Amino acid sequence: MYATNNSIKIEARSPTKIDALILIESVLQYAGAAVKIEAFIFGGYPKQWISSPASTFKERLMDDDIKTPVIASIAELAETVDAWLVDIWGVMHNGVSPFPSSVAACQTFRQRGGYVLLLTNAPRPATVVMEQLDYIGVPRTAYDTVVTSGDVTRSVVKAWQGRRAHHIGPQRDLGIFKDLDISFTTPLDAEVVVCTGLVDDERETPEDYIKMLDGFQSRGIVMLCANPDLKVERGDKIVYCAGAIAQAYESMGGEVIYSGKPYLPAYELALGTLNNALQRDIPKERILAIGDGVLTDIKGAAAAGIRSVYIASGVHLERGRPLSSETIAELFAMFETGKPIAAMPAFAW
Repeated sequence: MYATNNSIKIEARSPTKIDALILIESVLQYAGAAVKIEAFIFGGYPKQWISSPASTFKERLMDDDIKTPVIASIAELAETVDAWLVDIWGVMHNGVSPFPSSVAACQTFRQRGGYVLLLTNAPRPATVVMEQLDYIGVPRTAYDTVVTSGDVTRSVVKAWQGRRAHHIGPQRDLGIFKDLDISFTTPLDAEVVVCTGLVDDERETPEDYIKMLDGFQSRGIVMLCANPDLKVERGDKIVYCAGAIAQAYESMGGEVIYSGKPYLPAYELALGTLNNALQRDIPKERILAIGDGVLTDIKGAAAAGIRSVYIASGVHLERGRPLSSETIAELFAMFETGKPIAAMPAFAW
């Protein structure tokens, strides 16, 4: 906070602080002080100041007229935080090869004292995901640790031990069941369903599972979705994820439990891991989420009270379409999510 020429400027990064501003303004007015209060809106980047009365600030927090800037470098924003929560698929790699600028950005941030936690909806344990990163070519110097949807899923599956379960997904995802007392069975005999993805996501679509899902729904079977992502890029292709099957099941009236982004348990696990690693509680305003999923990365960060940066990818935008504030406004107008504080055509330092 600072004052100049009868004007007080405060960086108000949350609605709670806006409430405090309204109280301050009321006290000053009661005392007869002619002071103008300005606030730096939550998520505004670069700084966008709005003038008093403070009572109007809350209405401006989600004002659609406030444009999300498109930036080429994360460097300036990196100075404002201590840790990043970075999505993997679509940000660090495309499922086939790494993105060199993303790797370099994370390495630079770590060299400057920052902490990089990779937060992914991969339905596998962190150790397995780290091995996959090694194979793809993302070096371990680019991150400090990994938290996965699979890690969150295991805690739910533990509560289902002893029950007959049907697994929808490829064999590579079976690691989430390791050392758990789960009895796998056919769709007809299942008491619960765990969906980690499509069995063959190169060829199948959710339509291939409608008959099976109809059978589950008619018996009131609960589905656990281990990856809320609907689609991801794999090389130059777009493939369906477990979230697309779960969405189809919900549309039929089926009950779905989700683990992973945008749901809070994923962020609670990530923040707990982060605080334990740094041996201190990191304020949320000192954390930045970076991802390409509007309904997962950006929506989840907003729900958790964390600022985010959107990285453009083919999941939501047509390849070759120029990224602009207008493009971002159109994209986010389609979804009920919080806004990112900035957008980037590619993640780079």
